[in-house]
Amino acid sequence: MNDSSWGAPPSAGFRAPGGQGTSPGYGWVAAPSSAGPAHEVGEAAQTRPMPTVPHAGGDSGEAADRDRGAARLSGPLFRDEREPQPGPRPPAGRPPTPPDPAPDPVSADGGARGAGAGQGKKSAGRNLRAAIGVGIGLGVIIMASLFIYKPVFVGVVAVAVVVGLWELTSRLTERKDIRVPLVPLAVGGVAMIVAGYVRGAQGAVVAVALTALAVLVWRMTEPPDNYLRDVTAGVFAAFYVPFLATFVALMLDTGDGPWRVLTFLLLTVVSDTGAYAVGWRFGKHPLAPRISPGKTREGLLGAVTFAMVAGALCMQYLIDDGVWWQGLLLGFAVAVSATLGDLGESMIKRDLGIKDMGKLLPGHGGIMDRLDSLLPTAPVAWLLLVIFVGGG
Repeated sequence: MNDSSWGAPPSAGFRAPGGQGTSPGYGWVAAPSSAGPAHEVGEAAQTRPMPTVPHAGGDSGEAADRDRGAARLSGPLFRDEREPQPGPRPPAGRPPTPPDPAPDPVSADGGARGAGAGQGKKSAGRNLRAAIGVGIGLGVIIMASLFIYKPVFVGVVAVAVVVGLWELTSRLTERKDIRVPLVPLAVGGVAMIVAGYVRGAQGAVVAVALTALAVLVWRMTEPPDNYLRDVTAGVFAAFYVPFLATFVALMLDTGDGPWRVLTFLLLTVVSDTGAYAVGWRFGKHPLAPRISPGKTREGLLGAVTFAMVAGALCMQYLIDDGVWWQGLLLGFAVAVSATLGDLGESMIKRDLGIKDMGKLLPGHGGIMDRLDSLLPTAPVAWLLLVIFVGGG
């Protein structure tokens, strides 16, 4: 901004209205010199202070108006601009105190972002003791049911599907007012799991079709407003949770079914663990910052590396007729599908404006927060195992 609008003396030759060489408020008069014209200013006149005498009549009001108008024109032209306000001067010999830095913006996940993010000690963001305890408990239940009595494991999968559907539909209703009929979804989801285990892929396909039809009919009992939106979300939920989980039952319905399911679970867990460990220690380059700011390319590389090594070991020692190089391909595919599944649920949660789908599992969130990587990985693992060692 021009300094002349903030109290700088007028230049030589300035003539105020009414013939006086003064500007109101400055107190300096440019007197005419006897050796020259009236508009010339001598050296003595430039340095001799004289009191300002208001000019009588209407000219003084016009001069004041003009001066105020000039000040307005030299100031901010828009409302958003603000003229600097003089603050208290610091004591002599003491430098002014710099203003406090602006706080870093906070991400939707609750972590600091920007220049201050990443500085200081890293934090996992969850209760690790609770997460480890819950993980061990779930692992014991899964292993016991998987190798002792397979129908019990089918029941465990069905319960997880029903709880996951409840979490998903509840969040849709709370955040988006999308009213998905839960009853036909829950019944149909259990039917898909059981049909896949008893009747194979054909039974699962029939159960999916009947579940979608049941959602369409059930929603007809309510007013037609937003019918298309609600049934679309219901069909999506049917495919996203129980249909993808059906492939776990398909893997189980083979001669070495428990080992195939164990391989699928181990590779997914190892992939997530490798991504977390490498990303937490070495992660610097975001993988998908608009979807999940915490995921990095280094973490993806760790997931792929860990999963490929685990896949080679599992195919060589756990799967009948499996070969180590097949495990490398299987581990790579599992790492990619698990990452995409995690990003997919992150998209859903960001659209809903939530951090977790539920609070049922301490340190983990909800059931859906644990199934996000498993669900899309199940059909990938099932298909590759069928290609590599057959479906018997």
